[in-house]
Amino acid sequence: MKYNKDNYQQVVDEITPKNKMLKNCIMAFIFGGAICVIGEFINDSFVSWLGITEDEASPMTSVVLVGISALLTGLGWYDKLGKIGGAGTVVPITGFANSVVSPALEFKREGYVLGTAANIFKLAGPVLLFGYLSSFVAGLLSMAFR
Repeated sequence: MKYNKDNYQQVVDEITPKNKMLKNCIMAFIFGGAICVIGEFINDSFVSWLGITEDEASPMTSVVLVGISALLTGLGWYDKLGKIGGAGTVVPITGFANSVVSPALEFKREGYVLGTAANIFKLAGPVLLFGYLSSFVAGLLSMAFR
């Protein structure tokens, strides 16, 4: 079949995937917001039901969110949520837990030392490195401009 400009453009339009940016943004907003609402619910539960102070409840909430995220990753559900929610599931604390647990599961069959332990921070390592580095630089700048 010979293509001219019109036929070629028609074939390109049929083959090119449709832009789903608006849908992806909406789903990220919904899922990210839902994760944050769950976190607020957990935090408020610690404060109101257990009588814990706000300062003590915040880190406990982070631990619970990391635990839930790690559990969902281990069960294979977090990846399914990620396919639907996109960037909304990369809310820092839950996305970080997922990025630590995923390689641990992936390399488990290579052994606990050379597999899991050696590769557990493969995805999260750069995040930790740049987080520590930026904190160090911010601390130096803070000390310099006092």
